[in-house]
Amino acid sequence: MITGRVFDRVLYVETAGDWLQGPYVYYLYSTYGFGKGEIGQLFIAGFGSSMLFGTIVGSLADKQGRKRACVTYCITYILSCITKHSPQYKVLMLGRVLGGIATSLLFSAFESWLVAEHNKVNRGFEQQWLSITFSKAIFLGNGLIAIISGLAGNVLVDTFSLGPVAPFDAAACILAVGMAVIMSSWSENYGDPSENKNLLAQFKGAAIAIASDEKIALLGAIQSLFEGSMYTFVFLWTPALSPNEEEIPHGFIFATFMLASMLGSSIASRLLARSSLKAESYMQVVFSISAVSLLLPIVTNFLVEPSKIRGGGISFSGSVQLLGFCAFEACVGIFWPSIMKMRSQYIPEEARSTIMNFFRIPLNIFVCVVLYNVNAFPITVMFGMCSIFLFVACILQRRLMVIADKTKTEDYVLKERDSEAEPLNI
Repeated sequence: MITGRVFDRVLYVETAGDWLQGPYVYYLYSTYGFGKGEIGQLFIAGFGSSMLFGTIVGSLADKQGRKRACVTYCITYILSCITKHSPQYKVLMLGRVLGGIATSLLFSAFESWLVAEHNKVNRGFEQQWLSITFSKAIFLGNGLIAIISGLAGNVLVDTFSLGPVAPFDAAACILAVGMAVIMSSWSENYGDPSENKNLLAQFKGAAIAIASDEKIALLGAIQSLFEGSMYTFVFLWTPALSPNEEEIPHGFIFATFMLASMLGSSIASRLLARSSLKAESYMQVVFSISAVSLLLPIVTNFLVEPSKIRGGGISFSGSVQLLGFCAFEACVGIFWPSIMKMRSQYIPEEARSTIMNFFRIPLNIFVCVVLYNVNAFPITVMFGMCSIFLFVACILQRRLMVIADKTKTEDYVLKERDSEAEPLNI
């Protein structure tokens, strides 16, 4: 599938630019002398900007064009990388705001472009091809590319001793390459073709679509609960594995996480290939496993006596938690292609980017509230909250499956009635 191949190549480059930064954001801020509370505020700036500005920019993608939005992602993220050279708190804050906007575009504009191009270029082809493209993109983009990026970051920082800002410079260069490919090889597509529909009307239309269709509302809640827990985990894993300032190989651990995610996406591709097995069904199990895996820091806190020795390597408790974190990352690998498949089924094309960014509002509020109170609660309490939210996502996923099955049954009954009534009209 031509569209899928074009999309995959670009997404691999763009995700490489994103993954190079991941393991070193918290570490870079700490080397500049900022504490956990100040770092938490920087993270809040990123999630807050994603909620406010990202929602508007993502909605403009439907109106102004998804290709243009993807180019905007590249430019915004490059500027964010440049700010990492400054130890000034305000400059770093600006970088987080830019990064938040870029993140919203990464998780909405690219997917919206692919779905629209698939429907436009590959009409008549099976919807299953879209699932395969999603699975391959996550397997390689969030798996192999992320592993290579994590190891490359480790080489730049530790082997070549270029400092924690080096991965951000490499990311900026890679993002520039991706932008050049998008500008030269992608066609433009849009959401709502109406010329007189303003931004407020787009928001209203998206809100009505969510309120009028319980399936879309449930999907948004599920995504917010899972991604909120996931982004909180991104902030927590470094202090969780090094509570006594242990020397941990950030890039290597990140690569291990991505290997687990790659395994998960490989499992997802096999699950999605089976027409008899629906994502609405197996995702209930995935959410349950992810909830249990994030309970491990609480369990080890009670069963394993914490080490009081500062420095050194990762402790036994940290090693146990690392196994649980890898299980969670495997669940993340299954989550992405599965949620993409469900979004392609339930979200209307004319407002896809707008609705997808609406989903990010509650998740960003959740993460901001958690990070704002990062000094008020122990890490175990925050992991406990994430686990509870994942169990709630499991319950909502069950509800979504029931409603989806009911809708299919009702559609089947209506078709049967129409076929029975047809001879009478002859």
